[in-house]
Amino acid sequence: MNTSTMQLKFDPTLPYQRAAIDAAVGLFAGQPLEDSAFSVSLNTRGMLLSEQGLGNNLLLDQDAIFANLQRVQEANGVPKASNLLGRDYAVEMETGTGKTYVYLRTAFELNATYGFKKFVIVVPSVPIREGVLHSISIMRDHFRTLYGAPFDHFVYDSKQVGKLRAFATANTLQLMVINIQAFQRDIGEGEAAGASNVIYRELDRLSGQRPIDFLRATRPIVIIDEPQKMSGAASAAAIARLEPLCTLQYSATHTGSAPRIYKLDPIEALDQKLVKKIEVASIREEESFNDAFVRLLKVEAARSRAQIEINVQKDGTVKQQKKFVKARDHLHHLSGERQEYANGFIVSEIRFEPGNEYVAFSNGRKVGLGETAGGFTDDVMRVQIRETIKEHLEKEKRLRPHGVKVLSLFFIDRVANYRVYNDDGSWSLGKIGQWFEEEFRSLTAQPTYLGLIADPVEQVHNGYFSQDRRGGYRDTSGTTKDDDATYALIMRDKEKLLSFDEPLRFIFSHSALREGWDNPNVFQICTLRESGSETERRQMIGRGLRLPVNQSGERIHEEQINRLTVVANESFKTFASGLQSDYERDGITFGKVAREAFANVAIQRDGQSVPLGQDDSRRLWTHLHAKGYFDAQGVIQPAFDPTNHLFKLDVPPEFDAVAPQIVDTINRFVFSNRIVDARKRQPIRFRKEVILDPEFKALWDKVSQKTRFRVAFDTEALIADAAKRIHAAKPILPPAIAIERADLTPTLAGISVQETRETYSDISRQFPIPDVLAYLQNATELTRHTLAQILIQSGRAEEIRTNPQAFITMALTEIQAA
Repeated sequence: MNTSTMQLKFDPTLPYQRAAIDAAVGLFAGQPLEDSAFSVSLNTRGMLLSEQGLGNNLLLDQDAIFANLQRVQEANGVPKASNLLGRDYAVEMETGTGKTYVYLRTAFELNATYGFKKFVIVVPSVPIREGVLHSISIMRDHFRTLYGAPFDHFVYDSKQVGKLRAFATANTLQLMVINIQAFQRDIGEGEAAGASNVIYRELDRLSGQRPIDFLRATRPIVIIDEPQKMSGAASAAAIARLEPLCTLQYSATHTGSAPRIYKLDPIEALDQKLVKKIEVASIREEESFNDAFVRLLKVEAARSRAQIEINVQKDGTVKQQKKFVKARDHLHHLSGERQEYANGFIVSEIRFEPGNEYVAFSNGRKVGLGETAGGFTDDVMRVQIRETIKEHLEKEKRLRPHGVKVLSLFFIDRVANYRVYNDDGSWSLGKIGQWFEEEFRSLTAQPTYLGLIADPVEQVHNGYFSQDRRGGYRDTSGTTKDDDATYALIMRDKEKLLSFDEPLRFIFSHSALREGWDNPNVFQICTLRESGSETERRQMIGRGLRLPVNQSGERIHEEQINRLTVVANESFKTFASGLQSDYERDGITFGKVAREAFANVAIQRDGQSVPLGQDDSRRLWTHLHAKGYFDAQGVIQPAFDPTNHLFKLDVPPEFDAVAPQIVDTINRFVFSNRIVDARKRQPIRFRKEVILDPEFKALWDKVSQKTRFRVAFDTEALIADAAKRIHAAKPILPPAIAIERADLTPTLAGISVQETRETYSDISRQFPIPDVLAYLQNATELTRHTLAQILIQSGRAEEIRTNPQAFITMALTEIQAA
């Protein structure tokens, strides 16, 4: 198939998209179709200028709009507004469900229904702007087929402000896309005119008029893409200066106060199978404490200290713990005198310079912010790469017959880890690039994958990184202007990447791609980072949630195909917990029964089955709260226990017939591990008569005295018994990297985790042998001779080389039990 001819197909009948469109259209129910031009007068500095223009003209009063708003909210199951404070409305749609399609089609529908013609799309960044323009380009024929109306679109450019005159005077549907930065800066009192954006300046080429006045004259409907990225006062003031007829705000993560008119959250999107299901492949090292492990978590300049994570020994066990350190602190002491920190791990310097934070030690070792010294970072990353390639190949085998090309996306923390650029312009592969090619060759040579991908390994992977002025690639945060060209390049290649004719399948990017780029055929996302700084998980998985397409550009809706695998370097439980925290930061609540939760419960009224509605749902919620079934925040309490065969939900008589539905609704919010059965708690009461009993007093007088015990034991018997126990203990295994898999499902109660399987990859490495006898002597107070005889007679002393710390832990346990 020729990659230049691929066209994505759009289904105009999807109910959830239609509902989101109807929500915006319903706000203006009763507005007559307006199809006439009106005169626009511009008054600038006392001069009256007249120009013909066409603007949106709203004829409804506030009461009519408020009634429409409440009607729309009731229909879509979102909380009804108590008043109308402005004309700002929010549409919440989960990433990957077609938000851009919805708001573009909403403009066409508003034009067809009411004659509104002027729309301004405000975006927070160049990548999102490029994504919008790309969407308009590929949807143009689709919208012409649906509506048949001519339309124009353009990007605001301060060097081509004349286009605003055409925008104002055109009598057809007009879409203007503009970055918020282009009109954020108006001049303040006492400031020079040149300090403002061009859009606020009087210009000769516009006959002394200001570009902003042409926009104001049209009373545009302003569509705001990702409003949470423009939540500051300057952005709000800039949008207000457009004097919009209304604003329609579209995002998956609303943070503002605009009333929602439609909501499609992650739970509903997954329930309706509108996005891929999430599977986590967790790649992490099993507890191995044989190295001097140090991770720098943060620095605090104000307190001249840093927080690090190290291996700490206490009571015979070793765990990673966080410690604050200052200059001259010795990790040997902080670690419980672990020997691997004895030589030179004294803090010699803490650097607080932003972008160059680190902790240096007297032995010359230096650990940067988020970096790790010791441990198996490289081993873990290599296994991550191998698992991602393996998962990719498995899906390639299954999906090729369906005409679906598989893509994998890697996030790395340093460009140099993937590709090294030299001063003469040449480059070579960094360690990640080398590992990828080695693992790819190894896996594709296996019989099961042989011939699956015929393209040379050099052509199947590539990196998208930001360039500096000399053409070199460098690390960036993902939010700088240098990143814009990087993301634009990926977006231009969206359809090209979907074709089997394009060999590129594995994409490496330095930072988590921001909103504005995703690809429907990303099935694997792998996080390769040496740093502990965490990318927001929700943003990361958003790059691959969209449903895939085949070579004809048609969406695939088969649930078994639509699975996004995240290959992470943390446990799946940690990933799930972090993902749930991301959702909660974005305003999505789990495990709390909302006051509107029962609005869709079907009840018989006047011989018809109708929804309960939000007003009755709130009334029912108040009753159930008063009965103690949940607290003021909606968190379910132990009084709600439908597992008890004697349980009967106490509801008002009018709701008796639907009590089972109400119970089922509440059950969807239950966090089973957070609810404690109050009936199983046994109160313990103080009985004073026991204390006064003579027999108890006599016993207490005997046992309450301070006593010194002396234990005599047979050394030879102890050695023999301990050696026997160590000999019979389980074999010492080498340190391993655990590969765990689990399905993650957002539910009303929280992120549900269903573990599927676990495998291990052993690490073959020689470890420094610590003073085992010293460790054991400190913990047992036995002599070194006795301990040496125990280990020799056990016949297992050689296993110390396999995994020193594991052997010490095992030996200590058996000696103490002897």
